[in-house]
Amino acid sequence: MAFDIDMIKKVYSTVVERVDAARELTGKPLTLAEKILYSHLWDSNSDKAFVRGKDYVDFAPDRIALQDATAQMALLQFMQAGKSKVAVPTTTHCDHLIQAKNGASSDLQNALNTSNEVFNFLESVSNKYGLGFWKPGAGIIHQVVLENYAFPGGMMIGTDSHTVNAGGLGMVAIGVGGADAVDVMAGMPWELKFPKLIGVKLTGKLSGWTAPKDVILKVAAIVSAKGGTGAIVEYFGEGATSMSCTGKGTICNMGAEIGATTSTFGYDESMERYLRATDRGDVADAANEVKDYLTGDKEVYANPEQYFDQVIEINLSELSPLLNGPFTPDLSTKAGADMTEAANANDWPLKVEWGLIGSCTNSSYEDLSRASSIAQQAIDKGLKTKADFGINPGSEKVRYTADRDGILGIFEKLDAKIFTNACGPCIGQWARYEDPKNAPKNSIIHSFNRNFAKRADGNPNTHAFVASPEMVAAVTIAGRLDFNPITDKLINENGEEVMLDEPTGWELPPKGFEVKDDGYLAPEEDGSHVKIAVNEDSERLQLLEPFTPIGNDISGAKLLIKAFGKCTTDHISMAGPWLRFRGHLDNISNNCLIGAVNAFGKKTNFVKNQITGEFGGVPDTARAYKAAGIKTVVVGDHNYGEGSSREHAAMEPRHLGVVAVIVKSFARIHETNLKKQGMLGLTFANEADYDLIQEDDTFNFLDLNEFAPDKPLTIELVHADGSKDTIIVNHTYNQSQIDWYNEGSALNLIKKENA
Repeated sequence: MAFDIDMIKKVYSTVVERVDAARELTGKPLTLAEKILYSHLWDSNSDKAFVRGKDYVDFAPDRIALQDATAQMALLQFMQAGKSKVAVPTTTHCDHLIQAKNGASSDLQNALNTSNEVFNFLESVSNKYGLGFWKPGAGIIHQVVLENYAFPGGMMIGTDSHTVNAGGLGMVAIGVGGADAVDVMAGMPWELKFPKLIGVKLTGKLSGWTAPKDVILKVAAIVSAKGGTGAIVEYFGEGATSMSCTGKGTICNMGAEIGATTSTFGYDESMERYLRATDRGDVADAANEVKDYLTGDKEVYANPEQYFDQVIEINLSELSPLLNGPFTPDLSTKAGADMTEAANANDWPLKVEWGLIGSCTNSSYEDLSRASSIAQQAIDKGLKTKADFGINPGSEKVRYTADRDGILGIFEKLDAKIFTNACGPCIGQWARYEDPKNAPKNSIIHSFNRNFAKRADGNPNTHAFVASPEMVAAVTIAGRLDFNPITDKLINENGEEVMLDEPTGWELPPKGFEVKDDGYLAPEEDGSHVKIAVNEDSERLQLLEPFTPIGNDISGAKLLIKAFGKCTTDHISMAGPWLRFRGHLDNISNNCLIGAVNAFGKKTNFVKNQITGEFGGVPDTARAYKAAGIKTVVVGDHNYGEGSSREHAAMEPRHLGVVAVIVKSFARIHETNLKKQGMLGLTFANEADYDLIQEDDTFNFLDLNEFAPDKPLTIELVHADGSKDTIIVNHTYNQSQIDWYNEGSALNLIKKENA
């Protein structure tokens, strides 16, 4: 039986009535995304048809998922909310704090030795407040969610941007910051601007060397890393129904790399097969009773241009294997000659040093089985891998079953290193180098989702390319980035020319899934007696103090940094070794914006202190301003804060005295996180005003006392020579979000209302 089956049946018991009402209200057939959104309104009696991309709407998500790195801050905030138990089903998953180095068993033990304080904290808080807890080694959050919690037509939020993976099972699943999750855990509505809709029509069928991964790599190339911002991507067509459930999950997972709010597929037979294979026949039975309400209306898919804001069509039969990268997930190159040309033109190292398969994106049984078919061919045809090989299974269920079926043994015969069922290299938890900053220029290929500079191993010179698991296996064997298995031959140990055949694999394990200990701990029914201890001298955990309101009189604020070019949440709050401080706001604030490139001098972590005239690191300079009672401002470029959902990228500047972030445009989650923490997230009304910002600037907010929805703000820039410029900045705050600002944070408002 599935977890929370009563909750799921309750959702299905109301979906018909709510969707029918929404059709009548909007006067048109509905996409799947609209059906899920309208059936999860906080006010189920709403009589308003919402305007896409404009109206803020309150929703009632069905469940929440937290991963250990972000769960720390989320649960530290929830502890302040004055509640005895979470209001909706919630789970905590320990997958981020396990470093990949020597292999599964020793790496897991090392994580337990070094992070036990954090794991114990998360387990005790989960037990006290009614959260399900998945132990270290149980698996990667999004694979575990797909196997246990995701269900067609549901709505979920999670404190990780790749929560969107659950769209592969027909959900609207959205990555959020911890403060958003705290709202819902505390029984409050969750607010989202009603998304625009992008329809992707898939025709034809995948075959040969192409895989679901290539679909999203192609979409990323078409849409760009910010092209999906503010939109839900909905896939449909014969090509969509021909793919497996986990393949759909891969496509939805990497929707985060185009900035999409989420991505989803309509309920179909592949989802039913997956539900039954993962012991959730009861969910499949319930879904089948309302299956027409768990996919888009036929009229929508027949005439998509009438119902979506943008339509993309991809013929899967014409799709080729792709490699995306380096340094951005939307730079797409075809395998083979195109890659040779691009690599030579851009000086990308063609020699590949590592191939890595896994992450929440591509660690299913199907992924491992198809990649292992390539590995088995290498063994049979007398080939060795020219690059090192690493595997991260997605969950203990996948690992145990793949081991039982001999799949992991095939990889091990090629000297692959089997890492823990955890995120590992995908999020920078990879002990590859002793000194990453001075490591050599090199190329790696992986089936992960992100490939920003320093993302995997901390080395700014690592060129990371994203591909399907089967292509990763092939390129790892060949050792060359431009290897095309469709056309290229390899020389085996006997000096013979051989070619790799097309990959094969199983959508689901022929003998079914099996696991001895899946790593799940259920919470006590009444956790009121559970004690949560945080040592005052702990460097890993720190109880939170409420932020004080910034107020409506901001004058004399100094420029902290003007970020140049791409500034992701990895640049604002790095992961890797900094993950260990995710539960200690003051300590992790020492990484605040240290990866951002300063527009003045083009260096990282090197900014001018206007008090002393000296140059220093961003956190140290911010602390000096804060100690002097001086507010600070951060300026940025386009799509500021893209990438991970980590709210630390908002909490750290707030903690260090930053009052406003002014940019050309924001990534959705980061903009919301700034608002939640009681800061000003603003955009230049005239993007060219970015160029007016000088290194010694002082900011005076002239009309913040009139802060109101849809009303731009005016800022006076005072330059070092005494000259001034006046700029206009826009914002997207509604009245509720202005209330967060006035109270100092959204959490402060929740506490006030609960009190």
